[in-house]
Amino acid sequence: MGYGPRMTEENPTTRLRELLSLSNSHGLELREDTVQLEEAGLDYRVAFATDVSGTQWVLRIPRRADVSAKIEEEARLLAFLAPRLSVAIPDWKVQSADLLAYPRLPGAPGLTLDPETKAPRFHVDPTSEAYAASLGRVIAELHRIDPEEARAAGVPHQSPEEVRQAWAENFAKVRAAFTLSPKLEVQWRGRLDDDAMWPVRTVMTHGELYAAHTLVDAQSEVRSVLDWTTAKVGDPAVDFAYQHLMAGPSFAVTERAYQEAGGEALSGLAARCAAIMGAGPLNYGLFALTSGEAEHRDAAAAMLNPPE
Repeated sequence: MGYGPRMTEENPTTRLRELLSLSNSHGLELREDTVQLEEAGLDYRVAFATDVSGTQWVLRIPRRADVSAKIEEEARLLAFLAPRLSVAIPDWKVQSADLLAYPRLPGAPGLTLDPETKAPRFHVDPTSEAYAASLGRVIAELHRIDPEEARAAGVPHQSPEEVRQAWAENFAKVRAAFTLSPKLEVQWRGRLDDDAMWPVRTVMTHGELYAAHTLVDAQSEVRSVLDWTTAKVGDPAVDFAYQHLMAGPSFAVTERAYQEAGGEALSGLAARCAAIMGAGPLNYGLFALTSGEAEHRDAAAAMLNPPE
């Protein structure tokens, strides 16, 4: 299946027409007056729209060929997870190299970006105990899934040793391509050498679990989870990292709810979460190398070697 033409970057009216034409080519007749475009994602453009029968849709348009290449893998993962989770996840009705589309899921986004300023707008308080506890239960449900069943279903799988080795390889790759600040060099080498920073077991993970990827109800309970692009069997700490950053004292509520729902206690979790978030510039450097786009490479270079 070929990679479709990239949607126009500059002109919103042109982008809208291209989206309507693209959706029509896949049998979706959208009402033009309902279309809302979301440009913030690095891998996908996203749009929300209602079709002529009144069904609400979420549409994802890949930005690059390397993103399209991962669609089949994500489709297998969603099919594996859907019957194993109590929260809703995307059910792709259109799946092609140039468009993914699924009916809108229950709940409202916990976080969106302001369309003008791109500043984050929280619609759920990540410090609230209700959200913190609900998220902990969702993580526990995900982590209780048998990792060997996931492997057999074709879900990407890492052993604890492979998690650490992959990180070492990524560190070396970014270090070879960019100049790292001495501070980041010391910080990341210290993490790599510290046994306490790495998992003793791996589990089914989402990979980017935070308010923007959760849909919540009026009681701040998580109803749906979006964007499974980074999901795999890997380090369980990754699913706590954003919540640790944002929740403040309520992070303890997430941990407690997780364990009460059957999740295993994770040693040194707070420090591991901080280390994962501290590797953000490294991850962006990897993304810049994958995308091959000069603007991302320049931005990554500035993050990896900021002025003192």
